[in-house]
This record gives sequence, structure tokens and C-alpha cells, in this order.
Amino acid sequence: MKKYTNTGSKDTRSGFGAGLTELGQKNENVVALCADLIGSLKMDDFKKNHPERFFQVGIAEANMIGIAAGMTIGGKIPFTGTFANFSTGRVYDQIRQSVAYSEKNVKICASHAGLTLGEDGATHQILEDIGLMKMLPGMTVINTCDYNQTKAATLAIAEHDGPVYLRFGRPVVPNFMPADEKFEIGKAVLLQEGKDVTIVATGHLVWEALLAAETLAAKGITAEVINIHTIKPLDEEAILRSVAKTGCIVTAEEHNFLGGLGESVARVLALNNPLPQEFVAVQDTFGESGTPDELMEKYGLKAANITEKAETVINRKFKR
Repeated sequence: MKKYTNTGSKDTRSGFGAGLTELGQKNENVVALCADLIGSLKMDDFKKNHPERFFQVGIAEANMIGIAAGMTIGGKIPFTGTFANFSTGRVYDQIRQSVAYSEKNVKICASHAGLTLGEDGATHQILEDIGLMKMLPGMTVINTCDYNQTKAATLAIAEHDGPVYLRFGRPVVPNFMPADEKFEIGKAVLLQEGKDVTIVATGHLVWEALLAAETLAAKGITAEVINIHTIKPLDEEAILRSVAKTGCIVTAEEHNFLGGLGESVARVLALNNPLPQEFVAVQDTFGESGTPDELMEKYGLKAANITEKAETVINRKFKR
């Protein structure tokens, strides 16, 4: 079993900040807009080094999206930054009309996604944003797992022509993906091969999936672990190739089980190869205040939950 090592825990939002800083140096068409959260989005360096390309919009997220859409007409590549809740739910109409429908080259970059926003509580912990964004025609949806992958994704989306939703988080999490690995939009990353069960995970749940695979291995169960960083377009080929070997699948995400990665995978299976599937996700509820680890534990998003679901889905496979 391939082992992945935490090379030093970091927050994924800092990966975005590092990527944006590099883009500022490499691409003069990249501009950044922020809704009064420069420090939280790690946009400080870009602002310092390129003040003429940084726009502080203030707490006016709808205006930020409209301004960004307009900037694309002149050939600029705008990166907008605020919390995931305000990047999507608060401005959904503006994104739909001015960005998606109009096919504008706007990069909507959202930090503090999911439960791991922590103590700020349910009003800020959006758990439906992936569903909102993946339903918009032409919208690319990316949810990265660690610092290195977030930095690589930030660089990659600047080269992609079209609207993108890039989702990342606040807490410090293990950093384990190779720093030099190229980010390919729409291409899943096979982390570990196995024959008994497929585990596809996204965002902060990728590390938990790797921990679950270690536990399963100790029980004589080999799990195939796939990092789904791009939820739309989904790498259907990678999923179908894996389940053809394993015969069952677990999906893991820090999102409502309605509308997220799990439902996208279920659609792929239903249309191509119906097989047992189990979901590790929030069960159609709002969050609450607490530390990130406490919330992941309470809402069933830890390695132990993935392990349990893997054993359940394997039993279902043999009962078919």
C-alpha cells in the first residue's frame, strides 16, 4: 500500500494565496477582487505587489461579481475572494446571470467552506455550495484537498477559459500531495490501488480516506482511494474503471449528501454500472459552532466513518 506523508500541515487558503501571488508575477491580466476579507483569503501579497490590479470592493459581494464579469470584457482574468457562503449563496443570481449565462471568464475563489469553518457557526458554514455551482451550465467546480493542490489549482484555473468555482478551507490540515504535481482540471488522482472497495473523496476528506484505507488494510481489505478534486467535469472514466474492479464504492465529502460529489457519482453509476454505494457526508442538516475536529467527528466525516461505510458497502456487495 502506498504511504502518503504529511510534510507539514497548512491551511488550504494559504495555498490559494501563494498561487495568486505567483500568478500576479507571471500574468499581467490577472486581477483580484476581495469583499473585505483580504487577510482571511490570503490576498495580502497580491495587493502589496500589484496594487493597481487589486480591488477592495467591501462587503458588497453582488457588486464584486458584477465588476468581475465586466472586467473580463477587457481581457482581464478576475479572481474574486470571500467566504464560500458569500461567494455562492449570497450572490447566486449575479453568478447565474452575469457569469455563467454570459460565459464570463471569472474565477470565483471561496474560502472557509463546509463545517470546518468552525466556531463561526451555521450561518457561515455553507454545505450546499457544490450543488449550487455544479448545476450552472458551463461552470467548472473544484474542491482541493491540501495546500499544494490548492496552489496548483489556482495556477491552473488561470489558464482555463471559462467560469470556475474554486473551493478551499480555513483549518490547518495535512499537506501530502506532491508540490510539483501538475493540476489537471477534470482528471482524478489515483492515490492508492485496491480490489475490495473504491473510496472517492474530495477536499478535506481525502486525507481521512487515506487513513481509513490504512485501517482497512490492517483488516485485510484493500481500498482503492481516488482524489476527486474536480467535481465538474467529473472524471467518470476513472470512477467506472475503479468500480469495475472493486464492485462497490464509498463517496466522502464535507458537504450535504444532497447535491454533492456523492450524487454526481450515483448518477454515473445509475447510467453505466449500478453498484452498491455508501455516502460519507452531512445528512441534510445545518452545522453549528465548534472546533473543526469536533464538528467533523459529530457529523460523521472522519476516517472511522469512512472505514465503517466501506465495510458496510462490501457486505452489501456480497449480498447482491
